[in-house]
Amino acid sequence: MLIVGLEKYKNIWNLSSSDQIKPGLDAIKDALKLLGNPQDKLSVVHIAGTNGKGSTLTFIEQIARCHGLTVGKFMSPCIVDVHDQIQANGEQIIESELDQLFEQMKGAGLSGKLTDFELLTCAAFLYFAYKKVDLVLLETGMGGRDDCTNVVTPIVSVITSIALEHTKFLGPDISSIASHKAGIIKERKPVVVGPLPAEAMIVIEKEASDKNARLVVLGDQIHIIPSTTGDFYKNEMNGLEISHLVRTLPGNHQAENLALAITAFLEVAKHFAISIDVEKVKEGVLHSTLQGRFEQVFPNVYFDGAHNPASAQMLVNTIKQQFPDEQIRFVIGMLADKDVRTVLTILETVSDEFYFVDFSNSRAMNAEEMMNLSKAALKTEVKDSKSFLNHCINLPGKTIVTGSLYLLTDLRQRF
Repeated sequence: MLIVGLEKYKNIWNLSSSDQIKPGLDAIKDALKLLGNPQDKLSVVHIAGTNGKGSTLTFIEQIARCHGLTVGKFMSPCIVDVHDQIQANGEQIIESELDQLFEQMKGAGLSGKLTDFELLTCAAFLYFAYKKVDLVLLETGMGGRDDCTNVVTPIVSVITSIALEHTKFLGPDISSIASHKAGIIKERKPVVVGPLPAEAMIVIEKEASDKNARLVVLGDQIHIIPSTTGDFYKNEMNGLEISHLVRTLPGNHQAENLALAITAFLEVAKHFAISIDVEKVKEGVLHSTLQGRFEQVFPNVYFDGAHNPASAQMLVNTIKQQFPDEQIRFVIGMLADKDVRTVLTILETVSDEFYFVDFSNSRAMNAEEMMNLSKAALKTEVKDSKSFLNHCINLPGKTIVTGSLYLLTDLRQRF
């Protein structure tokens, strides 16, 4: 897993770690013990899911901040570099702070013991404990059960969605992947889940039952009705109803993420003995924005990190809602270990114009190889993506840059 900017701090402090993915909790538990177990000092919402983690986290963050809580968040991958993955109250960690954390980790003897992501996770826990934030929003890196973030006891767990992903590590089918996601469910701690495939729900229900964890399911105890004039949220457990929830994040799937976020925040409010203020919920929702999620970067140019079939379908649905009569062109680059052919097939339902690009990642599929998988009528390889996107600003219709969050990061750095 490439973490842009991490090597700088590793080199300064001569602190080695592996860039490989190594699922399991033993290494990070040992490392955190050497650091004084900072994760045990934190009040956490733990979020897993194939898609929707970042959006759900953002909604919770803004609603919590509008209710007066200080909020730390740990996300992956980065948008620009390592600093934006660790934030407190909307401000990313600065170089001097991250430098001090690496000095502390070097002094604790962590060199050679961890992967890059485990090392960064340790830094995040240290930072949030140092900043004494009220609430930490924690995204899993991959899966859940064996993901290194799974060393916390959260206020509430959230599982946004489950689809095929990372099959090399998580297993070949939905049930296997659901088992990994279910691993973030903790004993007697509530879990909020989005609409899941039937075979995934069976796994989640069993894990929740085994852990005596209260299971709250979108479409069962909670409901959301999307609307262009504002979504309507209803919670059958406590009778809470909120209308006219106006989002800037478009798409019906974002309404589902919003419902999960409000429901999770109800558990947070209970934990901190806070009264829910409907107007503050609405304010938080209105202020929720997220880079790389149908984000307008230039006039007529949008970034969206749709990197698997499920998120590609959500992107297509959003395009149909937002630009029903517009010409659409895709600029795309993907990782070779993703289901590239299926993603292309889905995107080709709304466009016959594709431009394939290379980007800086060792796992990236070659642009020419990707182009050969496409059935689009107009397809070409673009060597200078920066100049091409500048050109797209003045073209008719909309240009959607998609395929990999790493591509979006690479392009932001070039601009």
